[in-house]
Amino acid sequence: GGTARAWTWPASSPMEIDFRPIGAFVRAHETTADRTATVAVLHPGGCTHLSLRLHRAQEQQAADEKYTLLLVKTALWLQGGCTLVTADETVFRWLQGAYGPGGVRAFDRDFMSGIYGAPFRVELHPTLPAVQEAAHPISASTVGCRIGIDLGGSDRKAAAVMDGETVYAEEVVWQPKSAGDLRYHYEGITAALRAAKAHLPGVDAVGISTAGVVLEGEIRRSSLFMSVPAAELDHCGRELLRRAVREVCGDVPCVVCNDGDVAALAGAVSLGRRKFLGIAMGTSQAGGYVDGGGRITGWLNELAFLPVDLHPAAPVDPWSGDRGVGERYFSQEGVIRLAAQCGLAPEGDTPAQRLRWIQDRAEAGDGRALEAFFTLGRMLGQTLPWYRRLLGCENVLLLGRVVDGAGGECLVNACRAELAKTGEGMEIFLPEESFRRVGQAAAAAMLEAAAE
Repeated sequence: GGTARAWTWPASSPMEIDFRPIGAFVRAHETTADRTATVAVLHPGGCTHLSLRLHRAQEQQAADEKYTLLLVKTALWLQGGCTLVTADETVFRWLQGAYGPGGVRAFDRDFMSGIYGAPFRVELHPTLPAVQEAAHPISASTVGCRIGIDLGGSDRKAAAVMDGETVYAEEVVWQPKSAGDLRYHYEGITAALRAAKAHLPGVDAVGISTAGVVLEGEIRRSSLFMSVPAAELDHCGRELLRRAVREVCGDVPCVVCNDGDVAALAGAVSLGRRKFLGIAMGTSQAGGYVDGGGRITGWLNELAFLPVDLHPAAPVDPWSGDRGVGERYFSQEGVIRLAAQCGLAPEGDTPAQRLRWIQDRAEAGDGRALEAFFTLGRMLGQTLPWYRRLLGCENVLLLGRVVDGAGGECLVNACRAELAKTGEGMEIFLPEESFRRVGQAAAAAMLEAAAE
């Protein structure tokens, strides 16, 4: 391991990477812009304004449309929204086409309509609705006997915590993404709760960290349930987590959050930082953000669907059908793809097994495996300034299987070196090794609804 951990890519032989970061395109586009337009992005309880910098020249219209659709897609997956309103007729025409039946953003339209339970609308109106911030009232507490559960696509984790001390932690492999019967998920979650409860004298609160979109404490959409029909998930799946908690623990407070939000809140609390972005790099890419006031923003923060690479040959996300989104990069899928490009043939029946195979090679000092992690770190370093523009983050915590071991250290070193070139000044944090794997469940145990 020592040789692998000391490995760095020779400065005299930089790798070429087929990566065209969206931030570079946006900056170049806006440099020559000579007019502005605004799109209001609305969802129940909130409204944000997206400012677009466009061109008057007709020959720039194609570039303006590409830029507009990229930024609106980014705003929707970052903030959430089910209605777009603009006073600009040209922008309205682009959005109406993209988000209409058969449009290039039909997946996004249907997804947002599904999670909000309302038709997705694009409107032309001379007056835009006012900005309305929507803060998510979640705080952190370590008092009492608490259970934390973390639901991922490859494993589920459980922790029993007493006054901030973890007295029990487990990690169990499961395959929720291929299970079409909700009973599989329910039985796995109740098993995790029972395992943790057995190590506590009582249960004062439960916190659940999960992949997917969480609104009002309910899983609205998640890759964990990708084999479950959406209508069935909407009908009986939204209460799945709370029902499981009631069955095992009784009528105790239960808070459910996206796993990225849990990572961000835990990092902000443990490190005493704010403007804190948490990125969980595992089965997919999850994100969460704690703002300058120390609050979870209540935004979707679905970084997995945010465009990051505009290369025409960028990999396609099999769910949304879009090219170059974060899920194909900052996840185990990204490592596996890059390892293959570096000449490795990862072995294993599941992506998690193939990732572990690559990580074992990295630990042994295999330069091809390390090159894959190094390349991914460079890509992350070129993407973080874009996240900073969108969110304002100054501190970043990296979690998940991808940042384990020598490969993870290589990734982080490459990311920091890339950031140093830009002078962005963001700080990158990694938790201790034990926290990286099971600590997300212990972090979930801290979740507590803030007093009204």
